[in-house]
Amino acid sequence: MLSSAADRALPDIVLASVRQPGDAAFSNIHVRGGLVSRISATDELPRGVHVVDFDGRYAIPGLWDEHVHMTQWALAANRIDLSPAESARGAVDLVRSRISGAGPDLTVVGVGFRDAVWDDVPGLELLDAATQGVPTALISHDLHCVWLNSAAAERYGVRPDEDGLLREDAAFALTRELGRLPDDVVDGWVSAASGEAAARGIVGVVDFEMTWNRDVWLRRIAGGFDAFRVDAGVYPEDLERAAAARMRTGQLLDGGAGLLSVGPLKVLIDGSLNTRTAYCVDPYPHGGRGILTVSETELLALLVRAKESGFVPAVHAIGDAANQVALDAFAAAGIRGRVEHAQFVRHEDFVRFGELGLTASVQPAHALDDRDAADANWVGRTDRAFPLRSLLEAGASLALGSDAPVAPLDPWLAMSAAATRSRRDGRGPWHPEQAITRQEALVASTRGRGRIRVGEAADIAVLDGDPLAVPDSVFAEMPVAATLVAGRFTYRGSGV
Repeated sequence: MLSSAADRALPDIVLASVRQPGDAAFSNIHVRGGLVSRISATDELPRGVHVVDFDGRYAIPGLWDEHVHMTQWALAANRIDLSPAESARGAVDLVRSRISGAGPDLTVVGVGFRDAVWDDVPGLELLDAATQGVPTALISHDLHCVWLNSAAAERYGVRPDEDGLLREDAAFALTRELGRLPDDVVDGWVSAASGEAAARGIVGVVDFEMTWNRDVWLRRIAGGFDAFRVDAGVYPEDLERAAAARMRTGQLLDGGAGLLSVGPLKVLIDGSLNTRTAYCVDPYPHGGRGILTVSETELLALLVRAKESGFVPAVHAIGDAANQVALDAFAAAGIRGRVEHAQFVRHEDFVRFGELGLTASVQPAHALDDRDAADANWVGRTDRAFPLRSLLEAGASLALGSDAPVAPLDPWLAMSAAATRSRRDGRGPWHPEQAITRQEALVASTRGRGRIRVGEAADIAVLDGDPLAVPDSVFAEMPVAATLVAGRFTYRGSGV
């Protein structure tokens, strides 16, 4: 990453007595103008430079979350958490326990339900009975579905199906509407969430919030946001606006303090597993193959326009049929880019990721969250679900993320899921043959860097242990001592 004028104005600093993963020898990392200028022996300390002694801790390139919805992540932390619900009735009980005292002018919002693994189903009458006329909207964990009561449907002028559900575009539109809160409120919540992310070693995110995201982040940065770098994604409805402004993927934006860049062009072409709208070759047990939300002709036209205007396409494809469509379009357009999720891939399509030079932007925690839904809906075919090892061996580049709020914005949770295919819940690994190594996970979380090198941006995380050697339980919750962006501390733990 190139340094900006803002980076070059930063003071010099030396991170003393650090080790890189797998190394026994200590070294000093010298930072000048926001870049790593030198890595030296520990007895080489220049005069007049700020020195921070890390006493043998481990330094790695700072971590990126390659797929977040930042506003939705911040909002979710301030809404009813439905993730513990094991049934529709359980979700309703959680809402009922929180809804007392809510006035009729307030819409109660819950997040995180997973109806794909419930024995019962959401229902309009069930939610109406529990909410007693208080407008209520419950957003699924994957953001592709919203369960409404009658009062909320009337308030927002929408017509859910007989179960009270909105899906896909209708759900996205209502979710955006539910997020229309005062800017200062939302920005305050984003600031709090961003501080927590910096404390986990995050130095950058790719934000795919469904809005004209450039101006949102310029406002936040003008208001003092400086927790990490942001690549702000663009959606097809804003592509011509962005092209007219001469924006292109990777461009540093004026007014962004060296932190804000133009992200990829995000194109959603299918739904999700939980909502059973991911577009698949074979039908779901309940019927249907999911939906293709952008036609093959339309997708190809978008990718060609992206190539003309300097945008890297990021195509959301979850089902195996959707991934086939995405690969065909990349091949026909003659452009490299990203496939977001790549959750379910035909065996014959793995090699095409490598041949086409594509990045698979994947969210390893979903493999653990959705293993039951995958086993139930992709029966006998989950050997190619969340297929990290197969993608890597086929020559794809991996980029790890969370899809927050679908999973927590915590890179260690993602890397642990990628390396172990399990969590501490008493269940064994799920398709461990698809695991990748910790080193591969680190590379996929640091934009291919893996190790700190001279000349690169001084975006650095300092850890209390060697990420290649600590036990799995420690790796999943890795203690972070400090995080720096361009040599500036964005998080500094106690004792540093």
